[in-house]
Amino acid sequence: MGRGSAGCRIVASVVVSVGALAALLAIPPAAAQAPTPFGPGLPSPGVTGPVLPPPAAEGEADLTLSAVFVGANGPIRSGLTWRVYGENGDGTRPAIVARSNDPAPTFKLAAGAYVATVTYGYASASKRITMAGTANTDQLRVAAGALKLSGAVGDQKIPGNQLGFSVYVPIGTNSEGRLVRSGIKAGEIVRLPEGTYHVVSSYGDSNAIQRADLRVENGKVTDATMNHRAATVTLKLVAAPGSEAFAGTAFSVLTPGGDTIREAIGAFPSVTLAEGDYVLIARHDGQVFTREFKVESGMDRDIEVVAKGS
Repeated sequence: MGRGSAGCRIVASVVVSVGALAALLAIPPAAAQAPTPFGPGLPSPGVTGPVLPPPAAEGEADLTLSAVFVGANGPIRSGLTWRVYGENGDGTRPAIVARSNDPAPTFKLAAGAYVATVTYGYASASKRITMAGTANTDQLRVAAGALKLSGAVGDQKIPGNQLGFSVYVPIGTNSEGRLVRSGIKAGEIVRLPEGTYHVVSSYGDSNAIQRADLRVENGKVTDATMNHRAATVTLKLVAAPGSEAFAGTAFSVLTPGGDTIREAIGAFPSVTLAEGDYVLIARHDGQVFTREFKVESGMDRDIEVVAKGS
């Protein structure tokens, strides 16, 4: 019995010892583990991988475009605007899918049918292009040239800030059938489709006007000087020739037939007039004074009206 009791005690002692060890080595349940930033059940990566761009859409490829003048081989290097329209296939209006102002742009496009257009000033060209998932290069031909305008009186260039130009497309017998653009400045490059245009040059802001029909040739700049027969005169109302001008005088410049060409107020306003004969009326302090005068091309001068009896 003693041995059996001792054996029992030894077993009990071992049981206790194993229980204590288990308590010391107890592992907390999974619910008590600290959460990872990558969600339950996902391991934390040891090394951060590179950030990669999203994969390209299936079938995308590069389309490179350029433009040349009709009859020429060299590319147009400036002044171009590109637009690419996607064909919808349902009869609806095509939508712009890409655009650029580069002379030779490259667009990444999915497989399908497109219409590429290029504008060069007021000229344009278009072409239908099909993309099939491989790189494509194409060229558009533009029938266009340009105008560059200036003005002169005799051998003297007119300052650019005193000139303005308008360009028209003649229709039938009407030389000013359709206005292309007004307010064109001297020296400005105006890109136009190949053809004949009617150009109106205005010197000053009265009746000094010249007109000409000019031809725009493909791939060339037509540099034209409009020759005016005009002069700038300074209007004065004076008590005696060469004396100081009266301030606040109202002037009217008329043709011999009585048509008003220009009106101005001041001590000595300047007016640019076409060559010819005129009548000047000056009004000051309720009195009216008149004088006839002549404008000769290129001869800028003072036109004095003497206030007789002032």
